[in-house]
Amino acid sequence: MSFSWENAFCNIKEYSGLDPENLEPSSISVQTLEELKRYLDFVHIKYCLLKPYFESSDYPLVEARELLPSFESDMFEYGFLPGFSMVALSRPLNYFSEPFQFDILHDIQNSKDTGACPLEQNIYRQNLKTFLERLPKPYQDEFRKAFNRKDFTDLSQYPRLLPKLLSLDRAHVMAKNADGKFHLAGIYASFPSDLDTEIKRFGLRIKKFRIGDNAMYERNRNFVFQFLMELYGYPIVSERRTSSALFARRLHAAGEKFLIRALGQSDRTLTSLYSHPSQRRYPRVQKIALVQVDEKQKEALTRLGRGRYFVDKANRVVILRVTYRQHGYSQDNIRQDRALSVLRQEIIHPYSGRPNPNINLLKDATNLVVRLNDITKGEYQGRTVYKRNEVVENTDSHEKRLKFLFSWLSKHQRRIIAYSDEFYSYVVKVLDTYLLDPDNSEVFNSMNELFQEVWSKYSYIQQARKAQILDELQHRNFRGKKISYQDMLVQTNAILHELKFEIVNYFDQLVQNVIGIGEHILSDPYLVRSYIRRKDEELTPYGLEIKKNYGRLVSLVDEFKAIRKSRSDMENKELSTTE
Repeated sequence: MSFSWENAFCNIKEYSGLDPENLEPSSISVQTLEELKRYLDFVHIKYCLLKPYFESSDYPLVEARELLPSFESDMFEYGFLPGFSMVALSRPLNYFSEPFQFDILHDIQNSKDTGACPLEQNIYRQNLKTFLERLPKPYQDEFRKAFNRKDFTDLSQYPRLLPKLLSLDRAHVMAKNADGKFHLAGIYASFPSDLDTEIKRFGLRIKKFRIGDNAMYERNRNFVFQFLMELYGYPIVSERRTSSALFARRLHAAGEKFLIRALGQSDRTLTSLYSHPSQRRYPRVQKIALVQVDEKQKEALTRLGRGRYFVDKANRVVILRVTYRQHGYSQDNIRQDRALSVLRQEIIHPYSGRPNPNINLLKDATNLVVRLNDITKGEYQGRTVYKRNEVVENTDSHEKRLKFLFSWLSKHQRRIIAYSDEFYSYVVKVLDTYLLDPDNSEVFNSMNELFQEVWSKYSYIQQARKAQILDELQHRNFRGKKISYQDMLVQTNAILHELKFEIVNYFDQLVQNVIGIGEHILSDPYLVRSYIRRKDEELTPYGLEIKKNYGRLVSLVDEFKAIRKSRSDMENKELSTTE
């Protein structure tokens, strides 16, 4: 039997297959955020992802790589797809005191406290009137017939009500009633978004801004904006998703238990931000999308087919849910821009709804290398976004390949820096083979600016990879093993010596990190006390060797400081000349 969206989650008996015709009033009793999220996951997947997919011949499937941080900006708005935002608060609403604007809907159990008429039919009429005032006129007659004299705030009515909620411009609201059960508590909500204040406050906290320093603000604003948004699961995107992210930030700071969810017509992805016991600094981020499995992932395809996980086997389409881990900003971290990483990925079974966490579609290093190889050979068929504002289709010219490479390296630079030596060696081999091929030199010279952009990105990754190794060495770790002080100094000196000749392409933050790591090693209390402050005649041959390598490290760190000072003086001179 082939899968159809109407059959989605038909084996989940507690929800009667999410069929509005079979759901009875009050048959969905949801009292915790976890229960609500589970129910909404299935409803939104069925009616906001699967239904549009099966009803549209050209539904734009999400590529798995789009769910890997850092997230790319959306270049297309698919107007025929649904989009919405919502918030759920794990408590009854206090209408006047809520920190956002919305039209309230009354629940019978709450009517005595709110001052609304306790007569059941009056409450239904009041709710109907509130909804109709916000609903576009073409949908009003149909809505009136479907929900006249009915309690459409009950969660059992949510699947039937959802098409109308999708036609509203603003968010809908869920909250608990007097019995502690969730219900639809409001519509037409506007999430507050004080973007300017949030960016400036966050930038000052991570020391990327200084009050009154316009040049520093201009230089770092985009980094701060992008990092802040990625912490909440987005690139720099539309107002709907930006306000959802910033409202989640506000609710989390206030200690609320909440769930915020948004579906963009451009990203085709259900993004949830919600309270979680293990999350203290930030709300948890999760995304759900219909993803096409790469045809080269043969083992994954076999396992998915055997388990009947495909919603469209011919096109290799599955429901993928990804949960992320946030990382606080650290100036000392080589991968400074890493705000988010994948914590867990699950394929959701289209009939039972059970998640399978054992199939890796995202963090497949082999697949990344194959994709890179296809790009350099001009065999990759697909699209990418170059510098956030240009869509590049396919790789049938060197110009397109270089733009694809720039985008690919920008997106995956954190993985290339952190993944295994074997993976890194493959990446270097593929890139060197293409970028250093003498047969390509003439065409690369004709587009030198673009080539230099790619080469600069590649150089940064090469240098950052070495700086990452230095970061491990300062803790006396090397290739996963604990090493001696002597080996730490020898390896550190060797890497610094190599780096010294590679910073023709200069990256100030990397040089700053390298200097910081070197100074941290040089100030190691045990090293200084046991070897450096002692006289030569008191040391063994081993101790003398450590002292000699320590001196070499002092010289190398001083050289890097001189390079940085020289570079800074040159930039200041150029700036004063320009002015």
